[in-house]
Amino acid sequence: MPLKDYRFDGERKVQLRQMPTNAGEHKGHKAELVEATQINLLRAAELQEKLYAAGREGLVIAIQARDAAGKDSLIKKVFSGLNPAALEVHSFKTPNSTELSHDYLWRINAALPPRGKIGVFNRSQYEDVLVVRVHHIEQGYRMAERCLTEDFFERRYVQLRNWEDYLWENGYRMVKVFLHVSKEEQRTRFLERIERDEKHWKLSTNDMKERAAWEAYDEAFQDAINQTATPRSPWYVLPADTKWYTRYLMSQILVETLEAMNPQWPDLDPSEAAKIPQVLEELEAD
Repeated sequence: MPLKDYRFDGERKVQLRQMPTNAGEHKGHKAELVEATQINLLRAAELQEKLYAAGREGLVIAIQARDAAGKDSLIKKVFSGLNPAALEVHSFKTPNSTELSHDYLWRINAALPPRGKIGVFNRSQYEDVLVVRVHHIEQGYRMAERCLTEDFFERRYVQLRNWEDYLWENGYRMVKVFLHVSKEEQRTRFLERIERDEKHWKLSTNDMKERAAWEAYDEAFQDAINQTATPRSPWYVLPADTKWYTRYLMSQILVETLEAMNPQWPDLDPSEAAKIPQVLEELEAD
């Protein structure tokens, strides 16, 4: 499948059960695609330097997934080769009491990178239409009754679309990625966390209990994608069972997005340019 087949920008609806969770026919091309990933990351690093130097546009990549889908390893393997000075990674946990006393985008806005940088969100603004929806957490929100009506999540989708348009109009691009892991592969990875000492730190029995709500999460993810996918802020539904293939696709998304942004080296400041002859003369005389 070409990258466009994993992309959703509002022109068509996603049916998660019809989307692949593994590399499929690409399994036999592992060596080729692993090499292509490295080439993509080198190209992304070149483009990132221009983006950082220009400082005119920011890129935000929001990654959503079920537990054990590989968010952490994807971020580590794909983004570690970029300039850390121009990269910000933010991991969103369960909101604390201070965050809950504000609107749900308050903590997200605070994590936005300055223009010129790439921001990677490990979980994102979409938590409020995913886990909140599945477990009806909104029913316990301390909000005015007029805010807690039956169309709560429909209004959230509108707010998210409007907020992402607002970012676009203020110099940001938002790319959203859903790592689509199968129930069988998630089970395998949970067992690894139990059996392998070096993975014990990732172990969470609460994460494992969430498997009981698999269908509810399917519906929540699918609705969130279909309701908020736009040409300006698309979603990508990437198969997550085969990690090397997921990394290849993520590297493709990164390069294609940066190339569409087309960052350019900024022109030399005229006041600095005027000083160059004198500086050259001093350097040559040194």
